[in-house]
Amino acid sequence: MTNDSPFNGSLTDDTHLGRVALRVGSLDRVVPFYRDVVGLAVERARDGSRAVLSAGETPVVVLDEDPDAPERGRREAGLFHLAVRVPDRGALGDVLSRARTRASDAGATLSGASDHLVSEALYFRDPEGNGVEVYRDRPREEWPWTDDRRVSMDTLPLDLGALAGDAAGDEGAPDGTDLGHVHLEVTDVPRSRDFYVDALGMRVRDEGYPGAAFVAAGEYHHHVGLNSWNTRSAPVSEGRGIEWFEVVVPDAATLDAVRESLAANGHEVDEEGDDSFVVSDPDGIAVQVVHSR
Repeated sequence: MTNDSPFNGSLTDDTHLGRVALRVGSLDRVVPFYRDVVGLAVERARDGSRAVLSAGETPVVVLDEDPDAPERGRREAGLFHLAVRVPDRGALGDVLSRARTRASDAGATLSGASDHLVSEALYFRDPEGNGVEVYRDRPREEWPWTDDRRVSMDTLPLDLGALAGDAAGDEGAPDGTDLGHVHLEVTDVPRSRDFYVDALGMRVRDEGYPGAAFVAAGEYHHHVGLNSWNTRSAPVSEGRGIEWFEVVVPDAATLDAVRESLAANGHEVDEEGDDSFVVSDPDGIAVQVVHSR
């Protein structure tokens, strides 16, 4: 393993997620939700088949249009939700305000609102049924820490009236908005946990929910959630839903070390260049590992 890498078997807090890509049947149907409710800016490709949704200079969600893509099968693994992280409570209140006035017109629904102790979250279904969480983190010093430096999360009711009262009044997602985590529906939680922890280098952060595990680089509460709640039994296909997501490591040395760790654990890596590679998780979800520039 590369001697000057900070990896040492575990990714550090310098690692974060980059973008997540979804295959959708219609950009015209899906884009208004991410633009008008989540508040992301939209840039469409010239051929009209791709939309990149960003906050300031930060791309967050990529939508690839394939009108022939079938709906995700009921047995298939895939996305439980993608999670857009906003920088503060005022920005989360703005999302709630926009949802109350625009979600119906955008073809989406507000499906839940929770206090997870480490964060506060709103939950949606986009117009094609993809789960979307928008959340803000509480300061780390307020998180419930265990003796072994894991976190204890919970799912408690969120006071929407108080949240609406804290809205900042901004129309779009502010700078500092990014992809905080992805939550996946998997066919085998222990097998997927072993991939993300033993091979990719994340750490288990919370296993307090039955049928689920939450893993992350460093001491974040989670970058990847894994659950078997809906009894998925088949890998992802070429249908609608998640295509890939990015894990951004701090430097080329860490990228090389993660590549070596994946290979040592029996996972085939597809090279895309000196600064990135792609590996499939046990359910066929593509993970693009890139290093910061």
